[in-house]
Amino acid sequence: MSQASAAPAPGRAAPPAAWRFWPRSLAGRTALVLLLALAVVQAAGLTIHALDRVDLQRFAQAREISQRSISAWRTVVLAPPDRRAQMLAEMELPSSLSATLDDRPLARPDQPPMPLPVLRLLRLDLFANSPPRYRPRAIITAWEPAGPSFIASLRLPSGEWLNLHISLPPPRPWHSETFLIAFVAMTLAAGLLILWAVRRLTFPVRALAEAADRLGRDVNAPPMPEQGPAEVARAAHAFNTMAERIRRFVGDRTQMLAAIGHDLRTPITRLRLRAEFMDDDEQRRKMLADLDEMEAMVAATLAFARDDAAAEPTVAVDIAALCRTVLDEAADARPDLAEDIAYRGPERLTAPARPVALKRAIANLVGNALAYGGAARLGLSPPEGPGRPIRLAVEDDGPGIPPEELETVFQPFRRLETSRNRETGGTGLGLPIARNIFRAHGGDVVLRNRPEGGLAALATLPA
Repeated sequence: MSQASAAPAPGRAAPPAAWRFWPRSLAGRTALVLLLALAVVQAAGLTIHALDRVDLQRFAQAREISQRSISAWRTVVLAPPDRRAQMLAEMELPSSLSATLDDRPLARPDQPPMPLPVLRLLRLDLFANSPPRYRPRAIITAWEPAGPSFIASLRLPSGEWLNLHISLPPPRPWHSETFLIAFVAMTLAAGLLILWAVRRLTFPVRALAEAADRLGRDVNAPPMPEQGPAEVARAAHAFNTMAERIRRFVGDRTQMLAAIGHDLRTPITRLRLRAEFMDDDEQRRKMLADLDEMEAMVAATLAFARDDAAAEPTVAVDIAALCRTVLDEAADARPDLAEDIAYRGPERLTAPARPVALKRAIANLVGNALAYGGAARLGLSPPEGPGRPIRLAVEDDGPGIPPEELETVFQPFRRLETSRNRETGGTGLGLPIARNIFRAHGGDVVLRNRPEGGLAALATLPA
């Protein structure tokens, strides 16, 4: 059956429309929540401020209207009858109040009366509570909702009516330009402070994530600095302790496997020498083949356990030239399949990588495709944009792999081929080694069955 190594994991499902603008980072979400909370608090504060200013303006307007109304009433009551109209016309009244002296009231009983809150606000009850000499003989109030405007008709002892036409102007809670400028400046300052504080507070989280990513690529990555707030320092100390335990575990395992491999080479060598003295040529050939397979398995196991890729320095590598070199070497080793080995992609594509380890990973994918698929067509694609990975695909013409086995073949020593013959079954470490190398570079590799038949090993590398 066809085997190969894998590449980029399938893309994530598109988020719901309601969450499309929700930030993905912790800093973005925290800043957005705080900014929304600031907007809500500011809106509530502005509403309270506006209502307070409206009440204050209404009170000031009503106080002035009340004082001027009482003044107009006393003027006409105390003035001689022949001079009342003239003195009333000479009075300075606010724009929201007009007073006329008429023979009949402008407020009619069939109109809706002035609301009690407005009546109390304008203090028209003072007329009814004034001394009998100055008390109106009758008071009629009316309300014109279309305005809204209010009419108070006061009857003089002589029978004339003092008609007061009152119109309360609409409130202006934002009449102060300096207030709006100060409010906008305060909001911007608070928003900038929130963004700065969120970035500062979430920096340790980013540092921890970057340290974890470095540890995933290189088990010998430098430790995190154990500084900052107490919680951050404790988290860094716990992370460094975990990393040290992982390094110790990996070192112990590598030493153990190296010791086993070293000890196994001695009996394998003795068996090889003894096999050379066997008289039966067929049995000698089979035994030597088994010993070769055992030696290859020991060497592959030690290579899988060692951290050679992490020890190699990262340099700028022409990935395109490296892929063509691997294909040329594969064609030289398998001249019978040279026509089925092809490359498509750019002439040059440079990226930071560990050249020896990356060449081995690509060679494993190509060798896997040739051994089990009879072909190796390697496609290299440059990044599709900033932050996007380099994509590498190795396709073959084999029968493919059952869907449920596409991931399990990456387990060490997992082989779909049941034969113990190394020529057909391999050691079961080619794909795990390739995946380990790609992941150590920050990429990945997966397997996909091609719709037209065959298998594709899809790999990614950071640009």
